[in-house]
Amino acid sequence: MTRPGDVGRLRRWEDSGATWEVLTRGPDGVVIALLSCDAGEEMDRLASADPELLDYVGERRRSDE
Repeated sequence: MTRPGDVGRLRRWEDSGATWEVLTRGPDGVVIALLSCDAGEEMDRLASADPELLDYVGERRRSDE
């Protein structure tokens, strides 16, 4: 389930002022909810096992940690 550019996608999301939250984390990767910048409403999801993304997210549960 690795797709190139997942870190870039997450960083662009953050750069736009929006936030994210890890929904699940396991041996198959992570599922991240991409939340709106105003009400925190889930707008999309990012599921990935990309090692670069996993390293970027680390142990954080939310983008504001």
